[in-house]
Amino acid sequence: MNQQPSHNSLWFLFARSLSGEITADEQVILKSILDHDVALQQQFDLMKRMWNAAEKNYTDTADEEKDSVSHILELVKTDGDVEEELAAIATKKHKLWIPAALKVAAIVILAVSSWMFFGSSNTAKEEDSTKTLSAENGSRTRTILPDGSTVWVNAGSHISFDNDFKGQTREVTLNGEAYFDVVKNPKQPFIVHVSGYDIRVLGTAFNVKSYPGDKTIETTLLRGLVQVTKQGETKRPPIFLHPNQKLVLDLDPVVASVDKQPEPLKHNAVSTEYKITQLDSGIQESERIETAWVYNRLEFRGDSFSDLAAKLERWYNVNIFFDDDKVKQLSFNGSFQQETIDQALTALKTAAAFDFAISGKDIHIRSGH
Repeated sequence: MNQQPSHNSLWFLFARSLSGEITADEQVILKSILDHDVALQQQFDLMKRMWNAAEKNYTDTADEEKDSVSHILELVKTDGDVEEELAAIATKKHKLWIPAALKVAAIVILAVSSWMFFGSSNTAKEEDSTKTLSAENGSRTRTILPDGSTVWVNAGSHISFDNDFKGQTREVTLNGEAYFDVVKNPKQPFIVHVSGYDIRVLGTAFNVKSYPGDKTIETTLLRGLVQVTKQGETKRPPIFLHPNQKLVLDLDPVVASVDKQPEPLKHNAVSTEYKITQLDSGIQESERIETAWVYNRLEFRGDSFSDLAAKLERWYNVNIFFDDDKVKQLSFNGSFQQETIDQALTALKTAAAFDFAISGKDIHIRSGH
């Protein structure tokens, strides 16, 4: 392909990429388009999930496929070039082309309906020179920053950043959880501002979590080096984090003074402000608990039901109410990926006794009898 595709041709280009039929030239064009359009990147990510689901569940026969393709092609309003391309694929004699054509057309229809979902749940707003990207509860999103760095934003989170990154530093403000894969530029450090702390990096891949109401900031470093400092602190040395280390920093630290005197604290006071844990370097990134959400998986280990409920609310976009305090103390280990909230709670019931009732987005949980 030697020219930029039209809007409708772009959907077909998406499908060629998903089916593995895209050429090198087409891939370059597609990457350039997605790098400069957050909304399209979000749609493409959703389409990939649809495609994978279709791969697992596809059962139509060849004749049914041809009929379905013809019907779908009548529904999809495209320009002449794309309609001819889709029709050409639909009439290919090679059987392997038929499922691809059906999924291509089906994904186009699903993508049109999903546009409203992304438009309402994941938003990118620009004010002057600052852009804000939000992922509402029940969704996750990804974008390319102005310097080429990639950021994944988890449910119930938002980031803001300069549109051009032309200053001496590249600065991002985070509220919630995000995973950053930062392009290295020694002349322009990358800084994440989160909950009163600054995380400074050069070329690094790391995850940061600090939702409103959280008592800690969690930073997990996969590669590179990060430096964590408290905003406004000039005398306290920075905290350095190395690959395969996790920092849990207490936002309300307990400080024990040896002479038990009130403020001001003595120099020999002992602070439990943070803890660094060495992670198993043999575990793949996709299997780590801290970054599982990037791979569309909710992992939890030893979470109280109260803490797990906050994660479930963000993950499924629901509201959870506990009808008694006793059930809040239940503890769970597990993982959810494609389960509905009903299926997830039913699975949890096999590990601990409790009852639940779902009414729309509201869920009431109480101790079991």
